[in-house]
Formats: sequence, C-alpha cells, structure tokens
Amino acid sequence: EKMNSTMSEEPDALSVVNQLRDLAADPLNRRAIVQDQGCLPGLILFLDHPNPPVVHSALLALRYLAECRANREKMKSELGMMLSLQNVIQKTTTPGETKLLASEVYDILQSSNMSDMDSVNEMNYRRRKAQFFLGSTNKRAKTVVLHIDGLDDSSRRNLCEEALLKIKGVISFTFQMAVQRCVVRIRSDLKAEALATAIASTKVMKAQQVVKSESGEEMLVPFQDAPVEVEQNTDLPEYLPEDESPTKEQDKAVSRVGSHPEGAASWLSTAANFLSRSFYW
Repeated sequence: EKMNSTMSEEPDALSVVNQLRDLAADPLNRRAIVQDQGCLPGLILFLDHPNPPVVHSALLALRYLAECRANREKMKSELGMMLSLQNVIQKTTTPGETKLLASEVYDILQSSNMSDMDSVNEMNYRRRKAQFFLGSTNKRAKTVVLHIDGLDDSSRRNLCEEALLKIKGVISFTFQMAVQRCVVRIRSDLKAEALATAIASTKVMKAQQVVKSESGEEMLVPFQDAPVEVEQNTDLPEYLPEDESPTKEQDKAVSRVGSHPEGAASWLSTAANFLSRSFYW
C-alpha cells in the first residue's frame, strides 16, 4: 500500500509545479507568487525532487519570477535558494539543459544587487541583462528570437510552451505577447529549425526568426521557405533584443489575453496547502 501512495503523489508534484510555472509565465502574477508564504519555499524544495521533469519545471517557474526585478532580492535571500541552485548545477545526474537553466537563474539572482545600485540607468541595466543572458557561465547556450504568427492568447502560449518543452536542447523561453515573440535559450548544438518545426506542429502557429542585419535593423527570416538562408543564420551573432516591448504595452497585452489575478490568488493558496502537506508534516 505504501508503494501506491508514493506513486499517486508523483503526478501531483508535477502538476502542482506545472501550475506554478504557468502562473509565473504571466507577468501580472509574478509579484504575488513571490510574496506568498508557501510558494517560494515550495519551489526551492522542488529543486531537490527525485523526478527530473519536476526540477526543470520548478526552474522554469523561478526563471519567470526572476524576470520581475522587484522579486530578485527576496528570491536571492530566500532560505536555501542559492544553495539548491548550486546543487542542481553540480549534481552529476542533472541533465545538461537543466544545469544551464539553473545557472541562468543563479546568474540573474547573483547579480541582482549590482543592478539595483544604478537602477536609475535603465540602459546600463539592459545591457548588463543582455550579458547575463548570453551569460558568462553559459557558453554552451545560444539565444534565438522567434516571431510567432498566431501567438495571441494564453491558450496559444500554452500550446507553444508544450511544443518547445518536447525538444531536447531547449533550456528556457520568455514570451513577449505584445509583440508575438518568444525568446528561446537553446543548447548551442541544437538547430533553430527544430523550434520552427515544433511550433508548426501546433497547426495554428508559424515561426520566423528575428535576426539583426549589419546595420542593426531587425529582419524576419522564414524557416520553411528559405532553407539556404537559414543555414547562414545559425552563425549570426547571438543577441538579446535590447528594445524589449515597453512594460505598458506588455501589461495591456497581458490583460487582453485575460489574466485573472483573483483566480491566481485562490490557486496559490491551494498550491501552498499542497506544498505544506507534502513537505512539512
């Protein structure tokens, strides 16, 4: 009987952490999740979970939460956070993508107080942020920016997320719904075409790659229609768009896709209850 109870808890942990990841994907929920008593400690405990998908999903949730600058100090000082991230990075059994994602989260949090000293200078912050993402520790990762036709509501975003999560070599992704973009971090040996194929498999969306020309102009390069050009694109310098969509624009888009902070709040209390049941008795 003992055996059965552990087996039945397994999908529970994964579904709870996936729910948290989906909530954290919405910028309007990020402050609330970090302020909640149970969620951050729960996510940290998930980093030690024996099931690798649980760990990866918890890291994606943390990666989303760390996008909100106001969350970083609290996350960094949360008991066990930095230590657990280090454990994930150092554990020999951790899959490569998960290591890279953990080191990305670690870098962002580690540098948080540095950004705050001159937060007045937004440009400096952005430049530095671009450097973290192309990260000193992440030599084996690259950034691909996709423009996704059809990425216009949260159910499409979930479809897109599911498709990307199936690809070996995808580390993390950030959606900029206002401009129908997805910034994807992938291992350097993964071809960007694989992302386009996965997104095309949803049947309702199609991806193009956003690249910068010599003069710094952004261009959209279709994947399917121009195989020869795509070959060359793999060598383009990695970059992170500095002119990310302004927050106002972002919030408008988020509210348009129907965010329900109240729903999130009630869900958070359910998650916190689950976490306290699982870990603290």
